[in-house]
Amino acid sequence: MTRISDRKVFGGQTAVSLGLLAGALVLGEMFRLQPCYWCNFQRLLYMFLIFFGICGTLFPGGRKLWALLSGLTALGGVIAAGKQSWMQYAPQDAVECGFSDPTLVEQLVDWLGELWPSMFMVTGLCKEKDWVFLGLSLANWSGVCFFVLFCVSLWMLFRRGERRWNDRWAR
Repeated sequence: MTRISDRKVFGGQTAVSLGLLAGALVLGEMFRLQPCYWCNFQRLLYMFLIFFGICGTLFPGGRKLWALLSGLTALGGVIAAGKQSWMQYAPQDAVECGFSDPTLVEQLVDWLGELWPSMFMVTGLCKEKDWVFLGLSLANWSGVCFFVLFCVSLWMLFRRGERRWNDRWAR
């Protein structure tokens, strides 16, 4: 059985995360979608996944570290997308972002919006479902993608290391 190398898996994580980030930006421009706090926070998490994927590709000896950091980031993405999805499906029960004391996520996104406005400027509301595909909002799709990336990270974290040539022939 052919084993997929650590570099290929982390390279795939990088490519998928970069594609998802770029896809979200293109969809936003095409359909004039206005990003909210949770959208922008998820963009940041995809950027972290890209960074950890690059690190895993360049330094595969730290596979467990990069897989752990990727897994925690992807889990954070699942939670963030879940929070936004809940706000979209139960808007009557949710307090709109930016209308009360700012949370840590809101403060972070506001700070990033000052540093990089074209990427992190908040112009939309979290409760709005502006784009739906196959019955799922962009937040739902993001949650699915984060979950898949989380599962891949878990697999990388717990899979057995490569056997060395000497170990293979010593038995």
